[in-house]
Amino acid sequence: MNLFEGLKSDWIYINGFRRIIGAVGKFDPEADYTLADAVEDAIDGHRERTFISFEGKDTTYAEFEARANQFAHWGQSVGLKAGDTVALFMENRPDYIAFWAGMAKVAVRTALINYNLSGAGLAHCVKIVDCKAIVMNPELAPQFASARGQVETPLGAFVLGGPADGLVQIDGVVDRAAKTRLDRSGRAGVKGGDVALYIYTSGTTGLPKAAKISGVRARGLMRVFKDATQASQDERILQTLPLYHATGGMCGVGTALNAGACIVLQRKFSASQFWQEAIDSHATMLVYIGELGRYLMNQPQSALERSHKITKGFGNGLRADVWAEFVERTGIKRLVEFYGSTEGNVNFFNLDGKIGAVGRVPRLLRGRLPARILRFDVETEQPVRGPDGLCIEAEVDEIGEAVGPITKETRQRFDGYNDEKQSQKKILTDVFAKGDRWFRTGDLMKMDADQYIYFVDRVGDTFRWKGENVSTSEVEIAISSMPGVKHAIVYGVAVPGQDGRAGMAAITPKEGVDLAALYAHLTSNLPAYARPAFVRFQDEVETTGTLKYRKVDLVKEGFDPMNTSDPLFVADVANKSYSPITADVLRDVLSGKMRL
Repeated sequence: MNLFEGLKSDWIYINGFRRIIGAVGKFDPEADYTLADAVEDAIDGHRERTFISFEGKDTTYAEFEARANQFAHWGQSVGLKAGDTVALFMENRPDYIAFWAGMAKVAVRTALINYNLSGAGLAHCVKIVDCKAIVMNPELAPQFASARGQVETPLGAFVLGGPADGLVQIDGVVDRAAKTRLDRSGRAGVKGGDVALYIYTSGTTGLPKAAKISGVRARGLMRVFKDATQASQDERILQTLPLYHATGGMCGVGTALNAGACIVLQRKFSASQFWQEAIDSHATMLVYIGELGRYLMNQPQSALERSHKITKGFGNGLRADVWAEFVERTGIKRLVEFYGSTEGNVNFFNLDGKIGAVGRVPRLLRGRLPARILRFDVETEQPVRGPDGLCIEAEVDEIGEAVGPITKETRQRFDGYNDEKQSQKKILTDVFAKGDRWFRTGDLMKMDADQYIYFVDRVGDTFRWKGENVSTSEVEIAISSMPGVKHAIVYGVAVPGQDGRAGMAAITPKEGVDLAALYAHLTSNLPAYARPAFVRFQDEVETTGTLKYRKVDLVKEGFDPMNTSDPLFVADVANKSYSPITADVLRDVLSGKMRL
């Protein structure tokens, strides 16, 4: 960029970060000020305004708090105590937000569980944070039934919104509970740095990990985009993302709460109905993930794309090509793209609309924004170290891993997971000085000559598909549990025209594996986004010198029959099986005719 453009961008970022850091930087983890206190203070400033609009019904801030209070009183009545954890297994609805807000009032931690899960995956999420109870909507009761034999919820398994076999329906008792605000003594002694919520993340290995979300961290997630987007109380924020995700459930909801604005909540995202919903709800702002933009741009062009009132939005993962098309077709030019993980301390913000960038770190702000990109060895999956044993910062346009220093400062905290071993895996020591500690994002990035940051890929075993992080270890475990499978190696492969990476499994069979049975097995044991789109059968497993599976070559070979003599297959939804990849099938996949 030229000098004028550089000065203009610097001005935007300096002022933007002054707003953002000026608010979040004051949050004190040692103060007796909790997430519940912050929510109540926000409510008191806007009691008569509409907070949530959902399926034709508006809920004011005062009505929302009354409902949260009812959940708090109910929680106490069933024996939930300060420090306990309750699982929330629920699809999008106003009660989702009111429930965790109510639990926070009595210092009960809420575990926000992905509603796509079932069986062993769901049981794992309930067990690892020692949930004393679980609350769900009746539509999810069959999924819970598949996991019930593997979990204990000593205070009960409850259903809200209608009856379900084997579950205690609580609609009546909650409706009759007191609506009055509880005395703050119920959370006396709770600090801002204490755990308030658990949000699950795949990480790089294994089953989902429960990230500890402290009160100050939750408040930061809920506040930051109010300042980054300069949202006003007149905003109507269209929120179609799952509420168990930090982007929608914390950032989206919190932006409305802190601005005194209205969250227009949808049960689920619908690409075909999105713009009509935006028009009907008079939305002025949207919350997105990259896949949402891709799905919308895959829809036929329509006059509705320009008939809405949305002028801005924020989110993450919007690919450059989709971004440019999205702006051109919709006229929404003010998009604040960001980078950040649920549990991490590395955050980038794109405040000036540079298409394709996740953010910028002007030289003048390097001291205030200490995240760095380290030179990285893809084969060893470790940062490169110099003769002194310390890491080396990546050069301009060099791809490396993004890391952030772990300090006591609110913005640089790393609270970790409930599993200490998993927490330690995310900490890198002796980075720029002996004894220092840095958080590993597990993400590869690069910085250009103008200090713009670009996301490149994920390190290791986790990849992103259909808006979800997929742990290859979890998928490998599911495949290996099928009789007849000797080894299973799972990895992500790029598919033209698709965001993220589609799952592919290289399977070494003990004996013949029936493809229809494999499809049925994976359907029963994995959510849709985690099921491999491609399968490859191989005789032997190649390993590195340290006995790690050699995934690099498998990823390079992908699903093209010209690259290997191994049999290759693609998921065939119509026939509920996997079908051979022929030249014609490959052409259909590459052209987008066959949707995965």
